Amino acid sequence: MAPKDATPPRDDFPVRVHDLLRERAVWVLPLILASVVVSAMTALYLASAVDPLGHVRGLPVEVVNNDRGATLGAEHLDIGSRIEAGLQASPEVSRRLRLEPVTLPEAERAMSRGRAYATVVIPPGFTASLLAQAGLPAAGASGGAATRTGDRSVQLLTNPRAGTLGVSLASGVLQPALAAASRTISAQLTAAADTTAGASTGAGTATTGGAATAGAGAGGAATQAFLANPVTVTTSQFHPPPANSALGLSAFYLALLTLMCGFLVGTLLHSTVDAALGYGTSEVGPRWTQLQPKAISRWRTLLIKWVMAAALTAVVTGLMIAIGAGAVGMDAPHPLLLWVFSWLCAASVAAGTIVLFAALGTPGQLVALLLFVYAGLASAGGTVPIEALPGFFRLLSEAEPLRQILAGDRAILYFDAQADAGLTRGAVSAAIGLLCWLALGALIVRWYDRRALHRMNPELLTYVNRAVQDYRAQSKPAEDQGPRAP
Repeated sequence: MAPKDATPPRDDFPVRVHDLLRERAVWVLPLILASVVVSAMTALYLASAVDPLGHVRGLPVEVVNNDRGATLGAEHLDIGSRIEAGLQASPEVSRRLRLEPVTLPEAERAMSRGRAYATVVIPPGFTASLLAQAGLPAAGASGGAATRTGDRSVQLLTNPRAGTLGVSLASGVLQPALAAASRTISAQLTAAADTTAGASTGAGTATTGGAATAGAGAGGAATQAFLANPVTVTTSQFHPPPANSALGLSAFYLALLTLMCGFLVGTLLHSTVDAALGYGTSEVGPRWTQLQPKAISRWRTLLIKWVMAAALTAVVTGLMIAIGAGAVGMDAPHPLLLWVFSWLCAASVAAGTIVLFAALGTPGQLVALLLFVYAGLASAGGTVPIEALPGFFRLLSEAEPLRQILAGDRAILYFDAQADAGLTRGAVSAAIGLLCWLALGALIVRWYDRRALHRMNPELLTYVNRAVQDYRAQSKPAEDQGPRAP
Protein backbone atom coordinates (compact mmCIF):
# COMPACT_ATOMS: atom_id res chain seq x y z
CA MET A 1 0.00 0.00 0.00
CA ALA A 2 1.11 3.53 -0.75
CA PRO A 3 1.92 5.75 2.26
CA LYS A 4 -0.94 7.90 3.44
CA ASP A 5 1.06 11.05 2.92
CA ALA A 6 2.07 10.13 -0.66
CA THR A 7 1.42 12.86 -3.22
CA PRO A 8 -1.39 11.86 -5.64
CA PRO A 9 -0.27 11.49 -9.26
CA ARG A 10 -0.50 14.66 -11.32
CA ASP A 11 -3.13 14.68 -14.04
CA ASP A 12 -1.63 16.31 -17.12
CA PHE A 13 -5.01 16.22 -18.91
CA PRO A 14 -7.59 17.52 -16.45
CA VAL A 15 -10.37 18.23 -19.00
CA ARG A 16 -13.17 15.66 -18.68
CA VAL A 17 -15.61 14.43 -21.33
CA HIS A 18 -18.69 15.66 -19.52
CA ASP A 19 -17.12 19.09 -19.13
CA LEU A 20 -16.96 19.59 -22.88
CA LEU A 21 -20.30 17.95 -23.62
CA ARG A 22 -21.98 20.47 -21.35
CA GLU A 23 -20.58 23.38 -23.37
CA ARG A 24 -23.21 24.75 -25.76
CA ALA A 25 -20.57 26.16 -28.12
CA VAL A 26 -19.24 22.64 -28.77
CA TRP A 27 -22.63 21.56 -30.13
CA VAL A 28 -23.83 24.63 -31.99
CA LEU A 29 -21.37 24.87 -34.88
CA PRO A 30 -21.39 21.15 -35.88
CA LEU A 31 -25.18 21.06 -35.61
CA ILE A 32 -25.65 24.13 -37.80
CA LEU A 33 -23.10 23.10 -40.43
CA ALA A 34 -24.33 19.50 -40.65
CA SER A 35 -27.95 20.60 -40.91
CA VAL A 36 -27.25 23.18 -43.61
CA VAL A 37 -25.03 20.91 -45.71
CA VAL A 38 -27.30 17.85 -45.51
CA SER A 39 -30.37 19.96 -46.30
CA ALA A 40 -28.64 21.48 -49.31
CA MET A 41 -27.41 18.09 -50.54
CA THR A 42 -30.86 16.55 -50.24
CA ALA A 43 -32.62 19.47 -51.90
CA LEU A 44 -30.14 19.62 -54.78
CA TYR A 45 -29.95 15.92 -55.51
CA LEU A 46 -33.56 14.83 -55.05
CA ALA A 47 -35.26 17.93 -56.46
CA SER A 48 -33.52 17.40 -59.79
CA ALA A 49 -34.44 13.72 -60.15
CA VAL A 50 -37.74 13.12 -58.38
CA ASP A 51 -40.07 13.87 -61.34
CA PRO A 52 -38.23 13.91 -64.69
CA LEU A 53 -41.36 13.22 -66.76
CA GLY A 54 -43.14 16.17 -65.19
CA HIS A 55 -40.28 18.54 -66.03
CA VAL A 56 -39.26 17.26 -69.45
CA ARG A 57 -39.30 20.04 -72.04
CA GLY A 58 -37.68 20.21 -75.46
CA LEU A 59 -36.28 16.67 -75.57
CA PRO A 60 -34.76 16.52 -79.09
CA VAL A 61 -36.36 13.97 -81.43
CA GLU A 62 -36.03 13.82 -85.23
CA VAL A 63 -38.89 12.95 -87.60
CA VAL A 64 -38.14 11.46 -91.03
CA ASN A 65 -41.20 11.26 -93.28
CA ASN A 66 -40.30 9.40 -96.49
CA ASP A 67 -43.90 8.43 -97.30
CA ARG A 68 -44.71 8.98 -100.98
CA GLY A 69 -48.46 8.64 -100.44
CA ALA A 70 -50.99 6.95 -102.76
CA THR A 71 -54.14 7.84 -104.71
CA LEU A 72 -57.49 6.46 -103.60
CA GLY A 73 -60.13 7.27 -106.16
CA ALA A 74 -59.74 10.97 -106.90
CA GLU A 75 -57.97 11.74 -103.60
CA HIS A 76 -54.23 11.63 -102.90
CA LEU A 77 -53.58 10.28 -99.42
CA ASP A 78 -50.41 10.81 -97.39
CA ILE A 79 -50.86 9.01 -94.09
CA GLY A 80 -47.23 9.67 -93.14
CA SER A 81 -47.83 13.42 -93.26
CA ARG A 82 -50.95 12.96 -91.14
CA ILE A 83 -48.93 11.14 -88.49
CA GLU A 84 -46.24 13.83 -88.53
CA ALA A 85 -48.82 16.61 -88.28
CA GLY A 86 -50.60 14.77 -85.49
CA LEU A 87 -47.41 14.48 -83.47
CA GLN A 88 -46.69 18.17 -83.93
CA ALA A 89 -50.25 19.15 -82.97
CA SER A 90 -50.48 16.90 -79.91
CA PRO A 91 -50.02 18.96 -76.72
CA GLU A 92 -48.65 15.94 -74.87
CA VAL A 93 -45.92 15.56 -77.50
CA SER A 94 -45.10 19.15 -78.41
CA ARG A 95 -44.95 20.18 -74.74
CA ARG A 96 -42.31 17.56 -73.96
CA LEU A 97 -40.46 16.89 -77.21
CA ARG A 98 -38.74 19.14 -79.71
CA LEU A 99 -39.66 17.47 -83.01
CA GLU A 100 -37.54 18.41 -85.99
CA PRO A 101 -38.49 17.23 -89.52
CA VAL A 102 -35.29 16.14 -91.28
CA THR A 103 -34.02 13.72 -93.87
CA LEU A 104 -32.66 10.34 -92.82
CA PRO A 105 -28.99 11.31 -93.39
CA GLU A 106 -29.53 14.46 -91.31
CA ALA A 107 -31.11 12.39 -88.52
CA GLU A 108 -28.21 9.95 -88.56
CA ARG A 109 -25.70 12.80 -88.33
CA ALA A 110 -27.58 14.29 -85.38
CA MET A 111 -27.70 10.98 -83.51
CA SER A 112 -24.05 10.30 -84.36
CA ARG A 113 -23.23 13.47 -82.42
CA GLY A 114 -25.58 12.87 -79.49
CA ARG A 115 -27.97 15.65 -80.52
CA ALA A 116 -31.13 13.53 -80.62
CA TYR A 117 -32.46 10.81 -78.35
CA ALA A 118 -34.64 9.14 -81.00
CA THR A 119 -35.83 9.36 -84.60
CA VAL A 120 -39.27 8.48 -85.97
CA VAL A 121 -38.89 7.06 -89.49
CA ILE A 122 -41.95 6.68 -91.77
CA PRO A 123 -41.03 4.46 -94.77
CA PRO A 124 -41.59 5.44 -98.45
CA GLY A 125 -44.42 3.02 -99.22
CA PHE A 126 -46.25 3.50 -95.94
CA THR A 127 -49.58 4.84 -97.27
CA ALA A 128 -49.64 2.49 -100.26
CA SER A 129 -48.89 -0.52 -98.06
CA LEU A 130 -51.67 0.33 -95.57
CA LEU A 131 -54.23 0.80 -98.33
CA ALA A 132 -53.25 -2.48 -99.95
CA GLN A 133 -53.48 -4.31 -96.64
CA ALA A 134 -56.92 -2.79 -96.09
CA GLY A 135 -58.05 -4.05 -99.51
CA LEU A 136 -58.56 -0.57 -100.93
CA PRO A 137 -58.00 -0.10 -104.70
CA ALA A 138 -55.39 2.65 -104.57
CA ALA A 139 -52.98 3.61 -107.30
CA GLY A 140 -49.47 2.49 -106.32
CA ALA A 141 -50.80 0.13 -103.64
CA SER A 142 -50.19 -3.15 -105.43
CA GLY A 143 -47.03 -5.10 -106.06
CA GLY A 144 -43.37 -4.17 -105.90
CA ALA A 145 -41.73 -2.22 -103.13
CA ALA A 146 -44.93 -0.41 -102.24
CA THR A 147 -46.36 -3.37 -100.34
CA ARG A 148 -43.25 -4.64 -98.60
CA THR A 149 -43.87 -5.74 -95.03
CA GLY A 150 -41.30 -3.22 -93.75
CA ASP A 151 -43.29 -0.36 -95.27
CA ARG A 152 -46.26 -1.12 -93.02
CA SER A 153 -44.59 -0.07 -89.76
CA VAL A 154 -43.16 3.12 -88.34
CA GLN A 155 -39.58 2.68 -87.17
CA LEU A 156 -38.45 4.22 -83.89
CA LEU A 157 -34.66 4.53 -83.82
CA THR A 158 -33.33 5.12 -80.30
CA ASN A 159 -29.94 6.59 -79.41
CA PRO A 160 -28.81 5.19 -76.03
CA ARG A 161 -25.35 6.74 -76.42
CA ALA A 162 -26.96 10.11 -75.83
CA GLY A 163 -28.45 8.91 -72.52
CA THR A 164 -30.54 5.91 -71.57
CA LEU A 165 -33.10 7.81 -69.49
CA GLY A 166 -33.53 10.37 -72.27
CA VAL A 167 -34.29 7.54 -74.66
CA SER A 168 -36.78 6.07 -72.20
CA LEU A 169 -38.53 9.42 -71.77
CA ALA A 170 -38.72 10.02 -75.53
CA SER A 171 -40.08 6.52 -76.15
CA GLY A 172 -42.59 6.93 -73.33
CA VAL A 173 -43.99 10.04 -75.02
CA LEU A 174 -43.87 8.77 -78.61
CA GLN A 175 -45.39 5.31 -78.13
CA PRO A 176 -48.78 6.53 -76.78
CA ALA A 177 -48.86 9.29 -79.42
CA LEU A 178 -48.28 6.80 -82.25
CA ALA A 179 -50.92 4.49 -80.74
CA ALA A 180 -53.39 7.40 -80.79
CA ALA A 181 -52.45 8.09 -84.41
CA SER A 182 -53.11 4.43 -85.23
CA ARG A 183 -56.63 4.67 -83.77
CA THR A 184 -57.37 7.79 -85.84
CA ILE A 185 -56.11 6.17 -89.03
CA SER A 186 -58.04 2.99 -88.14
CA ALA A 187 -61.30 4.93 -88.17
CA GLN A 188 -60.47 6.55 -91.51
CA LEU A 189 -59.42 3.30 -93.19
CA THR A 190 -62.43 1.44 -91.78
CA ALA A 191 -64.83 4.01 -93.21
CA ALA A 192 -63.13 3.86 -96.60
CA ALA A 193 -63.06 0.05 -96.54
CA ASP A 194 -66.76 -0.15 -95.63
CA THR A 195 -67.66 2.16 -98.50
CA THR A 196 -65.58 0.15 -100.97
CA ALA A 197 -66.80 -3.18 -99.64
CA GLY A 198 -70.44 -2.08 -99.97
CA ALA A 199 -69.97 -1.12 -103.61
CA SER A 200 -68.05 -4.30 -104.40
CA THR A 201 -70.58 -6.54 -102.68
CA GLY A 202 -73.47 -5.03 -104.65
CA ALA A 203 -71.68 -5.54 -107.93
CA GLY A 204 -70.61 -9.06 -107.06
CA THR A 205 -74.12 -10.13 -106.08
CA ALA A 206 -75.52 -8.98 -109.40
CA THR A 207 -73.06 -11.15 -111.33
CA THR A 208 -72.01 -14.15 -109.28
CA GLY A 209 -74.50 -14.40 -106.47
CA GLY A 210 -73.27 -16.08 -103.27
CA ALA A 211 -69.67 -16.48 -104.48
CA ALA A 212 -68.92 -12.82 -103.67
CA THR A 213 -70.21 -13.18 -100.13
CA ALA A 214 -68.08 -16.25 -99.56
CA GLY A 215 -64.95 -14.45 -100.84
CA ALA A 216 -65.54 -11.45 -98.59
CA GLY A 217 -65.94 -13.71 -95.58
CA ALA A 218 -62.65 -15.49 -96.28
CA GLY A 219 -60.57 -12.32 -96.11
CA GLY A 220 -62.77 -10.36 -93.72
CA ALA A 221 -61.27 -11.58 -90.43
CA ALA A 222 -57.68 -10.70 -91.36
CA THR A 223 -58.72 -7.31 -92.73
CA GLN A 224 -60.71 -6.46 -89.64
CA ALA A 225 -57.76 -7.40 -87.40
CA PHE A 226 -55.49 -5.15 -89.43
CA LEU A 227 -57.96 -2.26 -89.45
CA ALA A 228 -58.21 -2.41 -85.65
CA ASN A 229 -54.54 -1.39 -85.37
CA PRO A 230 -53.10 -0.41 -88.76
CA VAL A 231 -49.96 1.41 -87.56
CA THR A 232 -47.32 -0.74 -85.91
CA VAL A 233 -44.12 0.59 -84.37
CA THR A 234 -40.78 -1.21 -84.64
CA THR A 235 -38.13 -0.11 -82.15
CA SER A 236 -34.42 -0.58 -82.76
CA GLN A 237 -31.21 0.97 -81.49
CA PHE A 238 -29.15 3.29 -83.65
CA HIS A 239 -25.51 2.32 -82.97
CA PRO A 240 -25.87 0.60 -79.56
CA PRO A 241 -23.39 1.57 -76.85
CA PRO A 242 -19.99 -0.10 -77.22
CA ALA A 243 -19.12 -3.18 -75.23
CA ASN A 244 -17.76 -2.60 -71.72
CA SER A 245 -19.35 0.83 -71.51
CA ALA A 246 -21.66 0.16 -68.52
CA LEU A 247 -24.65 0.22 -70.91
CA GLY A 248 -23.80 3.76 -71.95
CA LEU A 249 -23.05 5.07 -68.42
CA SER A 250 -19.24 4.76 -68.47
CA ALA A 251 -18.91 8.39 -69.60
CA PHE A 252 -20.87 9.56 -66.54
CA TYR A 253 -18.85 7.43 -64.14
CA LEU A 254 -15.59 8.64 -65.68
CA ALA A 255 -16.74 12.27 -65.53
CA LEU A 256 -17.59 11.89 -61.85
CA LEU A 257 -14.19 10.29 -61.15
CA THR A 258 -12.48 13.17 -62.97
CA LEU A 259 -14.35 15.68 -60.85
CA MET A 260 -13.41 13.81 -57.67
CA CYS A 261 -9.75 13.71 -58.76
CA GLY A 262 -9.71 17.50 -58.89
CA PHE A 263 -11.64 17.93 -55.64
CA LEU A 264 -9.47 15.46 -53.70
CA VAL A 265 -6.21 16.89 -55.03
CA GLY A 266 -7.30 20.39 -54.02
CA THR A 267 -8.38 19.23 -50.55
CA LEU A 268 -5.24 17.19 -49.90
CA LEU A 269 -2.91 19.93 -51.11
CA HIS A 270 -4.56 22.47 -48.84
CA SER A 271 -3.90 20.38 -45.73
CA THR A 272 -0.47 18.99 -46.64
CA VAL A 273 1.05 22.24 -47.90
CA ASP A 274 -0.33 24.15 -44.91
CA ALA A 275 1.15 21.51 -42.60
CA ALA A 276 4.54 21.82 -44.36
CA LEU A 277 4.41 25.62 -44.02
CA GLY A 278 3.51 25.43 -40.32
CA TYR A 279 -0.02 26.81 -40.69
CA GLY A 280 -1.71 23.45 -40.16
CA THR A 281 -1.13 20.34 -38.13
CA SER A 282 -0.28 16.84 -39.25
CA GLU A 283 -1.63 13.85 -37.39
CA VAL A 284 -0.81 10.28 -38.39
CA GLY A 285 -1.92 7.66 -35.91
CA PRO A 286 -0.77 8.76 -32.45
CA ARG A 287 1.82 11.17 -33.89
CA TRP A 288 0.84 14.84 -33.87
CA THR A 289 3.13 17.38 -35.55
CA GLN A 290 3.13 21.17 -35.73
CA LEU A 291 6.01 22.66 -37.71
CA GLN A 292 7.44 26.12 -37.19
CA PRO A 293 5.42 28.61 -39.30
CA LYS A 294 7.24 30.07 -42.28
CA ALA A 295 7.05 33.71 -43.29
CA ILE A 296 5.19 33.40 -46.57
CA SER A 297 2.37 35.45 -48.07
CA ARG A 298 -1.04 34.12 -49.00
CA TRP A 299 -0.33 34.76 -52.69
CA ARG A 300 2.86 32.68 -52.71
CA THR A 301 1.13 29.92 -50.80
CA LEU A 302 -1.62 29.85 -53.42
CA LEU A 303 0.94 29.70 -56.23
CA ILE A 304 2.65 26.71 -54.60
CA LYS A 305 -0.65 24.83 -54.35
CA TRP A 306 -1.62 25.64 -57.94
CA VAL A 307 1.70 24.41 -59.36
CA MET A 308 1.49 21.21 -57.34
CA ALA A 309 -2.15 20.73 -58.39
CA ALA A 310 -1.19 20.88 -62.08
CA ALA A 311 1.38 18.13 -61.55
CA LEU A 312 -0.71 15.92 -59.27
CA THR A 313 -3.86 16.01 -61.39
CA ALA A 314 -1.78 14.84 -64.35
CA VAL A 315 -0.64 11.83 -62.33
CA VAL A 316 -3.97 10.86 -60.76
CA THR A 317 -5.99 11.22 -63.98
CA GLY A 318 -3.35 9.14 -65.77
CA LEU A 319 -3.79 6.44 -63.14
CA MET A 320 -7.56 6.70 -63.52
CA ILE A 321 -7.42 6.14 -67.29
CA ALA A 322 -4.82 3.38 -66.97
CA ILE A 323 -6.92 1.47 -64.44
CA GLY A 324 -10.23 2.09 -66.24
CA ALA A 325 -9.10 1.35 -69.79
CA GLY A 326 -6.37 -1.14 -68.89
CA ALA A 327 -7.01 -3.13 -65.73
CA VAL A 328 -10.82 -2.89 -65.70
CA GLY A 329 -11.23 -3.12 -69.48
CA MET A 330 -13.49 -0.11 -70.08
CA ASP A 331 -13.97 0.69 -73.75
CA ALA A 332 -11.79 3.77 -74.44
CA PRO A 333 -10.96 4.26 -78.13
CA HIS A 334 -8.86 7.44 -77.60
CA PRO A 335 -7.00 6.95 -74.28
CA LEU A 336 -4.39 9.69 -74.79
CA LEU A 337 -6.98 12.32 -75.71
CA LEU A 338 -9.16 11.12 -72.85
CA TRP A 339 -6.27 11.61 -70.41
CA VAL A 340 -5.43 15.12 -71.66
CA PHE A 341 -9.06 16.17 -71.44
CA SER A 342 -9.49 14.63 -67.98
CA TRP A 343 -6.28 16.34 -66.81
CA LEU A 344 -7.53 19.75 -67.95
CA CYS A 345 -10.91 19.26 -66.24
CA ALA A 346 -9.43 17.91 -62.99
CA ALA A 347 -6.90 20.75 -62.87
CA SER A 348 -9.72 23.27 -63.25
CA VAL A 349 -11.68 21.72 -60.36
CA ALA A 350 -8.55 21.47 -58.19
CA ALA A 351 -7.74 25.13 -58.80
CA GLY A 352 -11.28 26.12 -57.84
CA THR A 353 -11.20 24.01 -54.67
CA ILE A 354 -7.90 25.59 -53.62
CA VAL A 355 -9.29 29.08 -54.26
CA LEU A 356 -12.32 28.37 -52.07
CA PHE A 357 -10.01 27.22 -49.28
CA ALA A 358 -7.87 30.34 -49.70
CA ALA A 359 -10.86 32.67 -49.71
CA LEU A 360 -13.08 31.04 -47.07
CA GLY A 361 -10.75 28.93 -44.97
CA THR A 362 -12.03 25.61 -43.61
CA PRO A 363 -15.67 26.23 -44.72
CA GLY A 364 -14.32 26.33 -48.28
CA GLN A 365 -14.29 22.54 -48.28
CA LEU A 366 -18.02 22.37 -47.63
CA VAL A 367 -18.71 25.01 -50.28
CA ALA A 368 -16.56 23.11 -52.79
CA LEU A 369 -18.36 19.87 -51.96
CA LEU A 370 -21.77 21.43 -52.58
CA LEU A 371 -20.70 23.45 -55.61
CA PHE A 372 -18.69 20.87 -57.51
CA VAL A 373 -20.07 17.51 -56.39
CA TYR A 374 -23.72 17.74 -55.36
CA ALA A 375 -24.79 20.66 -57.56
CA GLY A 376 -22.94 18.94 -60.40
CA LEU A 377 -24.67 15.60 -59.84
CA ALA A 378 -28.02 17.38 -59.80
CA SER A 379 -27.50 19.29 -63.05
CA ALA A 380 -24.98 17.36 -65.17
CA GLY A 381 -27.50 15.32 -67.19
CA GLY A 382 -25.66 12.08 -66.43
CA THR A 383 -28.74 10.21 -65.26
CA VAL A 384 -31.62 12.63 -65.82
CA PRO A 385 -31.24 14.48 -69.15
CA ILE A 386 -30.88 18.26 -69.11
CA GLU A 387 -34.25 18.62 -70.87
CA ALA A 388 -35.97 16.79 -67.98
CA LEU A 389 -34.56 18.98 -65.20
CA PRO A 390 -36.43 21.81 -63.44
CA GLY A 391 -35.63 25.27 -64.76
CA PHE A 392 -33.22 26.19 -61.97
CA PHE A 393 -31.06 23.13 -62.60
CA ARG A 394 -31.04 23.72 -66.35
CA LEU A 395 -29.63 27.17 -65.70
CA LEU A 396 -27.15 25.78 -63.19
CA SER A 397 -25.95 23.17 -65.69
CA GLU A 398 -24.64 25.89 -67.99
CA ALA A 399 -21.86 26.66 -65.49
CA GLU A 400 -21.43 23.38 -63.59
CA PRO A 401 -18.15 21.64 -64.49
CA LEU A 402 -19.55 18.10 -64.27
CA ARG A 403 -21.87 18.68 -67.24
CA GLN A 404 -18.98 19.97 -69.36
CA ILE A 405 -16.78 17.04 -68.36
CA LEU A 406 -19.58 14.62 -69.24
CA ALA A 407 -20.09 16.24 -72.65
CA GLY A 408 -16.42 15.79 -73.51
CA ASP A 409 -16.25 12.22 -72.18
CA ARG A 410 -19.31 11.17 -74.19
CA ALA A 411 -17.82 12.65 -77.34
CA ILE A 412 -14.53 10.82 -76.82
CA LEU A 413 -15.97 7.48 -75.69
CA TYR A 414 -19.11 7.17 -77.85
CA PHE A 415 -18.93 9.62 -80.77
CA ASP A 416 -15.39 9.13 -82.11
CA ALA A 417 -14.06 12.29 -80.42
CA GLN A 418 -15.97 14.57 -82.79
CA ALA A 419 -15.50 18.20 -81.84
CA ASP A 420 -19.16 19.14 -82.34
CA ALA A 421 -20.39 16.13 -80.35
CA GLY A 422 -19.47 17.85 -77.09
CA LEU A 423 -15.67 17.74 -77.02
CA THR A 424 -15.24 21.40 -77.97
CA ARG A 425 -17.82 22.47 -75.41
CA GLY A 426 -16.17 20.44 -72.67
CA ALA A 427 -12.60 21.55 -73.41
CA VAL A 428 -13.44 25.23 -73.85
CA SER A 429 -15.59 25.28 -70.69
CA ALA A 430 -12.85 23.60 -68.65
CA ALA A 431 -10.25 26.08 -69.93
CA ILE A 432 -12.51 29.05 -69.20
CA GLY A 433 -13.27 27.67 -65.75
CA LEU A 434 -9.56 27.25 -65.03
CA LEU A 435 -8.77 30.82 -66.10
CA CYS A 436 -11.69 32.21 -64.07
CA TRP A 437 -10.58 30.41 -60.92
CA LEU A 438 -6.99 31.58 -61.38
CA ALA A 439 -8.13 35.17 -61.86
CA LEU A 440 -10.55 35.04 -58.92
CA GLY A 441 -7.97 33.48 -56.64
CA ALA A 442 -5.35 36.05 -57.57
CA LEU A 443 -7.74 38.95 -56.94
CA ILE A 444 -8.96 37.72 -53.55
CA VAL A 445 -5.64 36.55 -52.12
CA ARG A 446 -3.62 39.56 -53.27
CA TRP A 447 -6.33 41.80 -51.81
CA TYR A 448 -5.95 39.94 -48.51
CA ASP A 449 -2.20 40.56 -48.63
CA ARG A 450 -2.58 44.25 -49.47
CA ARG A 451 -4.99 44.70 -46.56
CA ALA A 452 -2.50 42.92 -44.26
CA LEU A 453 -5.02 40.14 -43.61
CA HIS A 454 -2.23 37.67 -43.00
CA ARG A 455 -2.79 34.10 -41.92
CA MET A 456 -0.56 34.85 -38.95
CA ASN A 457 0.22 38.36 -37.72
CA PRO A 458 3.93 39.21 -38.33
CA GLU A 459 4.41 40.16 -34.66
CA LEU A 460 2.92 36.83 -33.59
CA LEU A 461 5.03 35.03 -36.17
CA THR A 462 8.17 36.70 -34.75
CA TYR A 463 7.14 35.74 -31.21
CA VAL A 464 6.51 32.11 -32.24
CA ASN A 465 9.86 31.88 -34.02
CA ARG A 466 11.67 33.31 -30.99
CA ALA A 467 9.85 30.85 -28.71
CA VAL A 468 10.84 27.95 -30.92
CA GLN A 469 14.49 29.06 -30.91
CA ASP A 470 14.46 29.39 -27.13
CA TYR A 471 12.91 25.95 -26.75
CA ARG A 472 15.53 24.41 -29.02
CA ALA A 473 18.31 26.19 -27.14
CA GLN A 474 17.03 24.85 -23.82
CA SER A 475 16.54 21.35 -25.18
CA LYS A 476 19.99 21.03 -26.73
CA PRO A 477 22.03 20.93 -23.46
CA ALA A 478 19.75 18.21 -22.10
CA GLU A 479 20.22 16.21 -25.28
CA ASP A 480 24.01 16.69 -25.17
CA GLN A 481 24.21 15.39 -21.59
CA GLY A 482 22.48 12.19 -22.63
CA PRO A 483 20.49 9.96 -20.30
CA ARG A 484 21.46 10.00 -16.67
CA ALA A 485 22.64 6.81 -14.95
CA PRO A 486 20.10 5.29 -12.60
